[in-house]
Amino acid sequence: MRGMPRKRAHVSGTRQLYVRSDSGLPAEPEACLVDRHAGGARTLLPARTPDEGNLVVGDLGAYLIDGNGRIVAVSERALALLRRGSEELLGQDHHELLHRGPDGSALARAQCPVMDAVVSRSASSGDGLCFLRGDGSLLPVHWTATPHAGDEGTAVLVLFHPGEVAAEAATAVTLSELERLALLAETTTSLTSTLDEDEIVARLAPLVLPRLADWMVVDLTDDTGDVWRTRVVHHDHRGLDRRPELEGPMPAVTPQSPKPLSRALRGGAASLAGPDVYLGEPDSGIAVVQRELFAATGMHSAAIAPVRGAREILGALTLGRSENPAAFTSRDLTLLEDITRRAGLAISNSRLYQRQRRVSETMQRHLLPQLPQLPGVQLHAAYLSAPDASQVGGDWYDVFPLSDHATALVIGDVVGHDLEAAAGMAQLRSMLRALAWSHPGQPNRAVEQLDNAMTRVTDLPMATLIYASLSQDAATGVWTLAWTNAGHPPPLLVTGDGRADYLQAPSTLLLGSGVTATRSTAQALLPPASTLLFYTDGLIESPTRGIDPGMSQLRRHAAALVHHTLEGFCAGLLERVRPQNNTDDVALLALRLPPLASEPQRSSMTWPAGAAS
Repeated sequence: MRGMPRKRAHVSGTRQLYVRSDSGLPAEPEACLVDRHAGGARTLLPARTPDEGNLVVGDLGAYLIDGNGRIVAVSERALALLRRGSEELLGQDHHELLHRGPDGSALARAQCPVMDAVVSRSASSGDGLCFLRGDGSLLPVHWTATPHAGDEGTAVLVLFHPGEVAAEAATAVTLSELERLALLAETTTSLTSTLDEDEIVARLAPLVLPRLADWMVVDLTDDTGDVWRTRVVHHDHRGLDRRPELEGPMPAVTPQSPKPLSRALRGGAASLAGPDVYLGEPDSGIAVVQRELFAATGMHSAAIAPVRGAREILGALTLGRSENPAAFTSRDLTLLEDITRRAGLAISNSRLYQRQRRVSETMQRHLLPQLPQLPGVQLHAAYLSAPDASQVGGDWYDVFPLSDHATALVIGDVVGHDLEAAAGMAQLRSMLRALAWSHPGQPNRAVEQLDNAMTRVTDLPMATLIYASLSQDAATGVWTLAWTNAGHPPPLLVTGDGRADYLQAPSTLLLGSGVTATRSTAQALLPPASTLLFYTDGLIESPTRGIDPGMSQLRRHAAALVHHTLEGFCAGLLERVRPQNNTDDVALLALRLPPLASEPQRSSMTWPAGAAS
């Protein structure tokens, strides 16, 4: 081989790939690829320049793979064509790293023609395949794969040069029937596993990009009939890239426009579109926005389909191609309609769920009382529904006057998170009001009677409850709390200087257990300017956090927040203490006593106008 010019390709450890040229045959230049290593040089594959075209041997990229399909050597020309460094290639699985379909989608090994040659250990060649470059672009290639027996066992040499993707090959991106069914199954599973509309729209993008298109545009109508461009996503070499500057409100849908998006938003059949459709004088505001969209995205072909709900049109889905040279065809529309049908079902279910949630929350607000005004005492209550249940539950609070001029304070939790629990809560509240009025100064007796009545005249499930009586001594102005606890977390008392302690009392059986129990009443003097908090277990407990750590955290944060207004105090506790993975609803009832006054005021409640008693 002395005297022959060599073109160095790449150095990989002790292995180098060379292209060797024989300049003595100018009419039919001949070349071979040489594997040079420590033991000498060996010819891998002769190659001859084709008669047609201007391809020369130097245009060939080459890499060598071992029996496991990992790249062990690569030529300089291959590095240049693939726009990668050697460190990106050596040791990598060549199929997973490089082989892509004309649409950029990853190929299954069973569908990759190069892998067919590798597995069969026979020489093969072909085109219609793309290699993924380092910058994310696709390189259409003509390729040849040839087995090569070396010192380390049988390897395969892959030669390739740039080619063109024929229109037929690009159009052949359309999925096989099995792939279509797999995509639709994945779409159904992904979209129907959440009831959050924004999440549903977000999950659409990785399902269709880049498998079907380079761009995804989602337009949805809201409850008022207005159209919003809720999501525009582009797939490039970096992955999925959301384009919020192209999103926002859309002009109203006109009933006479024949343009594809307007027809889809009125419920018309899926159709194809291109930038030429929106050239000329626009017939509506939507046509203007669409023309701007095609200009901004560079889409040369688009497929647009309506998103239908059970009884209404929810919007439209647009898939567009800019980098992919293939235009959409009518065959693609069938698949697109199958996808939008599933998206419409998921969005329809999400909106139905949100409507039911609003109804439930409205019902809950009407079931819970408005707080009265107690002279000198601040009162504040809050309720948060369960995030993942039916959004209405059995947590409740109440404040009402007693026949001995004291004030009743109640916090309770009926088992369940559904409308039955909410209805049970309302029934329990009414029963307790009547019994408390008949047993002033005796919280334990009122709760005993409530427990007996609950198990005999109702079908209510079990419940926990604290019923307290707040009174002020007319002579000294000292506030006294008398309370009984039926299996509920204890109230928390925070002094004005930030000392927080739980008011402990014998916690008896919860209501509805069917066991007759003697209940006791505990008493405590409340310091001036102190804050008293009643709460339900949803504030401190979650499936992954027990009640004791939650109570410790509540006491620490309550002491830190007591200098805030009473409303700010409650809001801060909900933000800081409520577990992130909480699955329960939460009710809070807080009161703040006035500083010690020289003249005690007799408790006399006033109620907001229209408040239910």
